[in-house]
Amino acid sequence: MRLVAHLSDLHFGRVDPAALEPLRRRVVELAPDLVVISGDLTQRARARQFREARAFLDSLPRPQVVVPGNHDVPLYNVLARFLRPLGGYRRAIGADVEPSYVDDEIAVLGVNSAHALTFKGGWVNDRQLERVAQTLKGLPPEVVRIVVTHHPFEAPERLAGRGVDGVMTGHVHAASAAGQTVLVVQAGTATSSRTRETPNSFNLLRVSSRRIDVREYCLRGESFAPGAVDSFQRDMAGWVRCGPA
Repeated sequence: MRLVAHLSDLHFGRVDPAALEPLRRRVVELAPDLVVISGDLTQRARARQFREARAFLDSLPRPQVVVPGNHDVPLYNVLARFLRPLGGYRRAIGADVEPSYVDDEIAVLGVNSAHALTFKGGWVNDRQLERVAQTLKGLPPEVVRIVVTHHPFEAPERLAGRGVDGVMTGHVHAASAAGQTVLVVQAGTATSSRTRETPNSFNLLRVSSRRIDVREYCLRGESFAPGAVDSFQRDMAGWVRCGPA
């Protein structure tokens, strides 16, 4: 069994400062085996914002799988947008915009959906998905295979055909979990002041070969408090919602 902390949409440059230390403290307390951040580390892809995001990531447990989001591509610097759309991200966060983590129980593969032409939406192309398929090929069947990208997949079956069990995304600032052929888990915004209709939150996934539990932690006062658990069990058709263990 593996514990995976899933954070998204940090938006340094427009964070709620009151969320930072409670978030760091809770994630450290949970002692996850892996921390995943599914994009939008900054608000406007500025150097200072990337430095602030880097400092915060350094305060969280490792290993980490981090991918960029559309806000990590410069909006107003047109030259940088088209010549080096993720130049600031690569310098501060990591040169690899599609990192991975693989052990004997889980494989978590980052896929970049933020590109030069990305303003709000994003996409993943077939070449990227073929890379995922090739990476997963040969892994033992009991290894749970998860893709991490910023933008939600419009057609998760594109992943199922390539041997993927689940996808973790962000972007919409609202948490959800849905079972189907591929388990789809979305995280809310962990620290942005733009919380829309829900509080700052992150997900904790408890992952095993036959079952995945997803618990949302929401900011309540000065702490991220645990909420209800959505549980899913693998069957012949994919992932179906089930009751508590």
